[in-house]
Amino acid sequence: MRRIYEFVDKIFEDVPNSDRALQVKEEILLDMEEKVYDLMEEGKSQEDAINKVLVDFGDIDEIKAELKIGGSKKLAYAKLNLDFAIWGSILFIILFIFINFYYTPNTIWFVYPTFGILWWPLSMFYYWHRKRRS
Repeated sequence: MRRIYEFVDKIFEDVPNSDRALQVKEEILLDMEEKVYDLMEEGKSQEDAINKVLVDFGDIDEIKAELKIGGSKKLAYAKLNLDFAIWGSILFIILFIFINFYYTPNTIWFVYPTFGILWWPLSMFYYWHRKRRS
């Protein structure tokens, strides 16, 4: 049975700890143990029953996706905000360059608002990076 616990712990190591994740983990453990005992009652050895349960378990990606619904949406919105910040700041900087060279070609002043505008994508990058790591 230790292999089943290790298998489930390995599956859930990258899932954020929450009450829902712990509940699903316990349900999976109970179901797998029950299947092992059922197979042992049918005449299989404990090792064969554990191997069959581990093989029959299948793909965990659906369960992980269900458990990370809130986190993945927040991460997707953070990435979208980062993309908008990058493109928006590029467009503003191009606008300032155009205005600078069209109206006052002898004075280069577009650099100053550029530094201010670059804080926008930088802050969105750190927000996205924090969401990605959690």
